[in-house]
Amino acid sequence: MSDFASRIEEIIPRLRRYARALTGDGGAADDLVQDTLERAWVKLHLWRRGSDLRAWLFTIMHNVYVNQVRSRHDEVPVDDDSLDAPQRATQTDLLEVRDIDAALRQLPPEQREVLLLIALERMSYSEAARALSIPIGTVMSRLARAREKLRLLLDSDAAAATLKVVK
Repeated sequence: MSDFASRIEEIIPRLRRYARALTGDGGAADDLVQDTLERAWVKLHLWRRGSDLRAWLFTIMHNVYVNQVRSRHDEVPVDDDSLDAPQRATQTDLLEVRDIDAALRQLPPEQREVLLLIALERMSYSEAARALSIPIGTVMSRLARAREKLRLLLDSDAAAATLKVVK
């Protein structure tokens, strides 16, 4: 069991990072990680030895997060003041991080989840599909849509080019 506990301890920073990206709030992210670990402990008998523990924990986190969002019946608020971005050499770097965070918040939750698992957590498509309990083709299409929408949101020239002149 101590081997199991040490493996979970190694995954906690990744869980926190993903929870932070999902919730946009440090306190809510810590609560989500705690709820995830509590649920994992209660459901430990369901984990199959030899299977991917990281994917199992991310699946639990995804399900806990979805349940929390559904129970609130509203969007998760983003508190820009709570963004704990590292201090960068220039002010523009921090503004770019906030722009990316704001653009991520504009993505539909399904697209944001896939994008974060693939890009931030460096999961393979099959790992993300298992974690979210969706087909790999759905992962690929959601990721493509998320990347395209993020590209449009971050590229002001592209956004301006899509505007139509109405007479």
